[in-house]
Amino acid sequence: MREISQHILDLVQNSIEAGGTQVTLEIKEDRQIKDTFLIRVTDNGRGMDEETCTKVLDPFMTTRITRRVGLGLPLLHMTTRSSGGYLKILSTLGSGTVVEALYQYSHWDRPPLGNIVETIKFIIVANPEIDFIYQHTVDQAVFSITTKEIIEILGDISLTHPEVLLWLHEYLTFHVMNLYGGASDENN
Repeated sequence: MREISQHILDLVQNSIEAGGTQVTLEIKEDRQIKDTFLIRVTDNGRGMDEETCTKVLDPFMTTRITRRVGLGLPLLHMTTRSSGGYLKILSTLGSGTVVEALYQYSHWDRPPLGNIVETIKFIIVANPEIDFIYQHTVDQAVFSITTKEIIEILGDISLTHPEVLLWLHEYLTFHVMNLYGGASDENN
């Protein structure tokens, strides 16, 4: 995966497949003081025991039945380590999982964020039954939104309605751009 947004999509998908009904994505970019880029995905899914938490970093271990290998977490682990960071997985069987990936922000091996707007839009539209929470911080600027808020605003209108898709794209784009001072920084 060449972009962090692809890792995010994979992590959220893992949370949903683990039975998570509430999934929180936090992105924290501290460009000025700590020089860190953190992503954290928290869910209330089935969780994992300690042995499984260790095994998920093995590319030949997967719980999916659609394929025999699970490359998402091993690739994320590799990219965080190669760019001065770490990958932590904290999980309790029956209570959910927290996956935290940290990169050194200025490290030349850190993948770009990619198209986070389309990633978030896809997660929201494809999973309206999930209580998805997105919080993005860049230095001191913060933006957050939840699926519940969006559905409440829309009322009976479907998330897949063409006008809603356009509105959601424009809304997310506006707020993400404002995190970076109004300039598009989708590739950071």
